[in-house]
Amino acid sequence: MSTYAVIDFETTGMSPDLGARATEVAIVLIDSGRVVDRYQSLMNAGAFIPYEIQALTGITNAMVRSAPRAEEVMREAADFVGSWPLVAHNAAFDRKFWEAELQRIGRRQAADFVCSLLLSRRLVPDAPNHKLGTLVSTLRLPATGRYHRALADAEATANLFVHLGQTLQQRFRLPALSLELLLAVQKAPRFQLDRCVDRFRARLGGAA
Repeated sequence: MSTYAVIDFETTGMSPDLGARATEVAIVLIDSGRVVDRYQSLMNAGAFIPYEIQALTGITNAMVRSAPRAEEVMREAADFVGSWPLVAHNAAFDRKFWEAELQRIGRRQAADFVCSLLLSRRLVPDAPNHKLGTLVSTLRLPATGRYHRALADAEATANLFVHLGQTLQQRFRLPALSLELLLAVQKAPRFQLDRCVDRFRARLGGAA
């Protein structure tokens, strides 16, 4: 497993298409299964945080008013990620905000997103559910802090992603993992996981 950028956003709502904005972003770089760097910042997008979101995240309107402007934070975040593939738990959510906030500063940064939620559904099918906190508890992964804060969630997702990668390697006796294999696995029906890995092996001449 090479270098991946594990990302998490806290936001004012569920979708930028409905006017929601990011309030915090964190990125954890992992290389060969180890955390090697971190970036985290609150961000002031000039958007109001509803009371229920403040209660969930602990991020208040006063906190973001004194935070750096969203444009500044997103430029730093994009530079920090560079060309590394991204990982997120429920990546469809974070991808929307990543792309929307970058678009606001006139940047497009194409990146593949690996989804630890989708991977966990295929590799840990018997978990009570596949929420991040449930998986951390079920798999006895390290506690990283308060959920629904970006850095704690990004670090928890990084630990989960490393665990899932190791599980995949051990289960299928793979010498290494690749981004292409992870993307294929997360799209494969659970009952066709063996077939997915075998097809990938065959296509690469036996090397995953």
